[in-house]
Amino acid sequence: MPDARPRRFPVLWQVNARTTVHRLGADATLDALDDSQLDQLVPAGVDWLYLLGVWQTGAAGRDVSRRQPDIRRGCEEALPDLREEDICGSCFAVSGYRVHERLGGDEALARLRARLADRGVALMLDFVPNHTAPDHPWATQHPDRYIEGTDADLAASPANWTKVATATGDRILAYGRDPYFPGWPDTLQLDYSAPEVRAAMTDTLVAAATHGDGLRCDMAMLLLPDVFERTWGRTMEPFWPDALRTVRNEYAGFTFMAEVYWDREYDLQQQGFDATYDKRLYDRLAGDPGAVLGHLHADDDYQARSARFLENHDEPRAATTFGDGDRHRAAAVVTYLVPGLRFFEDGQREARRIHVPVHLCRAPVEPGRTELLDFYDRLLRVLADPVVHDGDWRLADVSRAWEGNESHERLVTFTWATGQDELRYVVVVNLADTRSQAYVGLPHPSLSGRSVTITDRVGPERYERDGTDLVRNGLFVDVPPWAHTVFEVST
Repeated sequence: MPDARPRRFPVLWQVNARTTVHRLGADATLDALDDSQLDQLVPAGVDWLYLLGVWQTGAAGRDVSRRQPDIRRGCEEALPDLREEDICGSCFAVSGYRVHERLGGDEALARLRARLADRGVALMLDFVPNHTAPDHPWATQHPDRYIEGTDADLAASPANWTKVATATGDRILAYGRDPYFPGWPDTLQLDYSAPEVRAAMTDTLVAAATHGDGLRCDMAMLLLPDVFERTWGRTMEPFWPDALRTVRNEYAGFTFMAEVYWDREYDLQQQGFDATYDKRLYDRLAGDPGAVLGHLHADDDYQARSARFLENHDEPRAATTFGDGDRHRAAAVVTYLVPGLRFFEDGQREARRIHVPVHLCRAPVEPGRTELLDFYDRLLRVLADPVVHDGDWRLADVSRAWEGNESHERLVTFTWATGQDELRYVVVVNLADTRSQAYVGLPHPSLSGRSVTITDRVGPERYERDGTDLVRNGLFVDVPPWAHTVFEVST
């Protein structure tokens, strides 16, 4: 049986439910993800399957997706042979927290969840707190749960408001949005200043939680009181602490991950989230590698609750941003071997390049690519080691290899050791397009007086070193651009 004990820094694998099921047949449901399909889809060592896009959506969201020029253009870029039926609407325009009938309904998801549990894999789903689809039942039956405006608002800002026919007559309601961009026209904005809305959405959160073991909460920072007030000019009581507590009182150990930006990660962690997106690390690896080391000096608890990724459904494919060579591998070693939740997307290790909009239910078929497969398989084997989940992680000190050589400043180096300070891994990554040299400090007295074997788990290098010298002087490294070594240490 799989080890039921949760790992401290789990591996999460994101899969698009709609496009994956569609690939298995026009009439396929989640039941088509049988054991043989799961063997292909979910690599060994994965702790969580994050299944994107299972909830019911409706005609209103689909129609918006089909007629909006920008959305349609993105779909055409992803699918040159686009058909009208391929655009099924954003999976974040939710009309109800029941599993979409095209996916087989709640019963099919329950069967998939059971198959995953047999493998020791937990199921994470989405929760969209900020807004609903325009054809959510509340829009007609409870329009007072939404931000309401006036005809003047609609005339002045048609990108942010719409007229909705409700049971009590036409109302002007706001599109869901954040404070920096126009509204999302396939959504309606909930009014969290109203106690009734907070109570109803807490009930909805509990209902969504019945279907999985965790929820990724979309744009969770929009429900921080200061953000909500800045966007809508209305005050609200905090939502997340009580809502998350309510779910955990019902389902002990339930896990919440927040999609969060604008440096509000710590605030969401303090409000009860187990993990928060680490977009800053991603941005720095993609555009400012020199800032990565400073980022990794953050508080240990903050690091442990960060979700690290190189791609997801909102970002370009990693093979597009980082290429499929050494720079990609270097970024992956840093991303997935520091503490935190390790967040992968289906297709990442195959170096897929086409970003699939969340409005599509069919994905393009890309040619098979093997440039990164062996690397990712090796990395996943390292991530299977309990030491990189429950061990002691530390940034390693580096010093210049000789006077006047400052290339050591380009290196990110860290170690993993057991609780007894038995060194297991030394990771050295050169985040520069030039060669670097340094001495990596290894203050581990257990190495003294021993012959030490150093083997790169993601490359071919293997060395024998004197342990006493390593403790006294450090490990000398002379590495090429974008070098990425995961040295396993044995004595």
